[in-house]
Amino acid sequence: MKKLRQIIAVLLIVATSVSITACQNNNTSSNSGNTKYKYGKLKIQALGGGACGAPSYIAYEKGFFAKEGLDVQLVSGTLDEDKTGLSTGEFTVTNGDFQWFPSIQQGMDLKIIGGLHKGCIKVVVPPNSSIKSGKDLKGKKIGVDEVGGTPMSVTTVLLSKYGINPQTDVTWKPYPLDQLTQAVSKGEVDAFAAWDPYGTLAVNQHGYKVLSDISTDPLFAGRSCCFLYASQKQIDKNPGKVAAIARAYKEADQWIQKNPEEAAKIEIDKKYVATTDLKLVTSMLKSYDYVYTTSAAKDDIKYFVKKFRTTGFLKSDTDPDEFANKVYYDVFKK
Repeated sequence: MKKLRQIIAVLLIVATSVSITACQNNNTSSNSGNTKYKYGKLKIQALGGGACGAPSYIAYEKGFFAKEGLDVQLVSGTLDEDKTGLSTGEFTVTNGDFQWFPSIQQGMDLKIIGGLHKGCIKVVVPPNSSIKSGKDLKGKKIGVDEVGGTPMSVTTVLLSKYGINPQTDVTWKPYPLDQLTQAVSKGEVDAFAAWDPYGTLAVNQHGYKVLSDISTDPLFAGRSCCFLYASQKQIDKNPGKVAAIARAYKEADQWIQKNPEEAAKIEIDKKYVATTDLKLVTSMLKSYDYVYTTSAAKDDIKYFVKKFRTTGFLKSDTDPDEFANKVYYDVFKK
């Protein structure tokens, strides 16, 4: 009996040791997961179908987010959903454009922490259109993906160049991006402004004519059209996390600039874009000049504020220097 009790005691010790070891192993696994993703999970609204969204796609697919300790989920959504997410803290950053300028002016606490790339929007008309230049758009119906969005804001600058009031002299009509050419065919709009690949596809597949390509039009060329925005709340709460996100985007920009064809292949294979034309997507990515800018981004903010305050997109008395100083944040400052 005594011997049996000794055997049972030994078995209990062994069982306890195994249990403790298992718990220790489980804790180590959990901790290693936390170490891999130092900053945990976050969502980035980036699935809009535009070829120019490459920095988000590539940072995700090539592991640049993970390298910086970020467990990222790319999601789709509307501008209003993006605004809500940034306001509530659900989103930390967004790849955005000029459409955020009015929101900031109205009190939304966002900062621009870098310029991502240049020129990804075209204003186009069908091949037999009587519209030959921007000055012919007066009185016309213009299709856009959303009222107040960046393609619309870009077109307001083009209109203002010819003395056309964007608020009263044209009609804006919103459509899903993949329905804009149909809207033209039905006579519902006379022209449209859209992100690539939609504008370029209309040109290549349907013979559309370009009124303005912001990668080459002197009104826009050489200046960032897409910026990385960050919530001020998140900057205050966790500046290290915001800096990590910016580093991932910067590395993605550098990678795309060196590997445009491979980046295009990833966009197509992963169905980030609505085309399978590798040559087309590669050529578009090459034209966008993927260089993450900081002080240059601040200069671009000033430039576009000067333009938008004359179009009604921003208040006419907006001071470009004051606006840029308020909205720009140097995420890499020591």
